[in-house]
Amino acid sequence: MDLNTVEALHAPTSRDDLWPLGDGDAILAGGTWLFSEPQPRVRRLVDITGLGWPAITLTDNGIEFAATCTIAEVSSLSKSLPTRHPHWTAAALLHQCCTALLASPKVWRTATVGGNICLSFPAGAMISLASALDGVVQVWRAGGARDELPITDFVTGSATNVLDAGDVLRSVRLPASALSARTAFRKLAPSPLGRSGIVVTGRRDTDDGFVLSVTAATVRPYVFHLAAVPSVDVIRDIHATIPDHAWTVDAHGDPEWRRAMTLVLAEQILVELT
Repeated sequence: MDLNTVEALHAPTSRDDLWPLGDGDAILAGGTWLFSEPQPRVRRLVDITGLGWPAITLTDNGIEFAATCTIAEVSSLSKSLPTRHPHWTAAALLHQCCTALLASPKVWRTATVGGNICLSFPAGAMISLASALDGVVQVWRAGGARDELPITDFVTGSATNVLDAGDVLRSVRLPASALSARTAFRKLAPSPLGRSGIVVTGRRDTDDGFVLSVTAATVRPYVFHLAAVPSVDVIRDIHATIPDHAWTVDAHGDPEWRRAMTLVLAEQILVELT
């Protein structure tokens, strides 16, 4: 879609050249959402792809995805990581979470990690991935500070997050400790080709800690860290702590269906990881 209100394109090549950002500015990376519908308030596009961030940085401490990394690049790691880091048994989860984003291969090659997270929609595939693997996001604040915070603190509700005017998401980091865990993944949509209405992931850490993550079904991520593999009763108890107002209300699934099926999937994950 043409954005016929845009008057200028800015392509910064350094952090100092990125600001100031005003009310009529929009950050451009992949642009798959930006160009999908009218953006009447946008007067200037700020293309951050020229900042030269490495899409993926692998170290012994984990993985860092730049905000400009594409969904396709995330997915491809599921094939390459078993060779490069065979002890990172959660590698399959990278591709699995990408499948929660209903999109064509062309969109996968263009849509970015940062765009998916910053939109903060309940069905954000990269939000599901970061929630499952203790993801930490780095935010460049307009005032010059660099903040790091868990994805569960970054996303505050449906299409809302902690970004203030002029802030930019720089990256998301997944620690090696979470990548070394066994994982299980479940998703449901109201139709075979529909957007995910429920995404539930489970993780059994090397110290036998257990993590259950609920996304898409809720307006923000709900992640439960347990010291040991729980019983079914404990799973039911923590599921019951998700408040009534937290279940997503949209055309992709009734809240009561989401509530009920989330518990079913959580119990399946418990069986798989026990």
